[in-house]
Amino acid sequence: MTALGFLYPGHSAEDDYPRMEQMLGSDIRLQVVHTDIGEDAHRVDALLEMGSPARLTAGVEELRLTGAEAVVWACTSGSFVFGWEGAHDQVRALARAAGLPASSTSFAFAHAVRELGAGRVAVAATYPEDVAGHFSAFLKSAGVDVVAMRGSGIITAAEVGTWGRDEVLALARAGDHPDADAVLLPDTALHTAAYVQDLEDDLGKPILTANQVTVWEALRLASRRVNAPTLGTLFRREPVVQVHD
Repeated sequence: MTALGFLYPGHSAEDDYPRMEQMLGSDIRLQVVHTDIGEDAHRVDALLEMGSPARLTAGVEELRLTGAEAVVWACTSGSFVFGWEGAHDQVRALARAAGLPASSTSFAFAHAVRELGAGRVAVAATYPEDVAGHFSAFLKSAGVDVVAMRGSGIITAAEVGTWGRDEVLALARAGDHPDADAVLLPDTALHTAAYVQDLEDDLGKPILTANQVTVWEALRLASRRVNAPTLGTLFRREPVVQVHD
C-alpha cells in the first residue's frame, strides 16, 4: 500500500480526497490532515499567514504517524502568493519538517502542465482578480504561457465549497480561451473530482483542477503510476514523469 499525505487548510472540499481514493481503484491511501486556516479570506496577507511555516508544520507529526511516503501542501493560493522562490522555500521547509518528499498544489499545476505538454493555458479562478494574477505570475515563472485569466471575486473558501457541478462548469466555460491547450481551476476549496470528465467532454480539452493535480503530484513524488480515466487526461497518461525544477 502507498500512503500519501496532504495538509489541507480548513474544511471546504476535503471530501474530494476520499472520492479520488475510490476513483484511483488501487492500493493507494490518501491521508488528509487539516491545518488551521486562520482568517478565511482570499486576500494576500491572509494567504501568506495561512501558508506560514508554523501552520504547516503543526500538522506534520500527525501525517508522519499515518505512514505517508510523501506530503503535499494542498493549497494553491497559500503557496503561489509567496512567489516562485518563496514557494520553493515553503516546500523545502515542509520537506525538512516532515522528513519526506514534499510539494504544493502550485507546483503540482506547473508540473502537470508540463506533463501534458500544454504550451498555453487559460486560468479560471474563483479568486478575486488580484489573487488570480499572482497565480498567473507563478505559472509564468514556471515557463507556462497564460493566454487568458479570469477571476470570480469570491473571497472565502467557505463560499467556494458550496459550489456544485453547474457553477464549476460555468466557471470553466467562462475562463476558457480558443488558444488555450488546457484550462486550470486553481482552488482546492472547489469540489471538482466528480466533474473532471464532464468538464473535459464539454470543453474538448484537458482540465486541471486543484485537488486533482494535488493527488497526481503526490503520486509523482512516490513514483507511482495510476491510470484513472475518470480523473481526466492527466490520469490517462503513463508513466507519471519525474519533473525537476
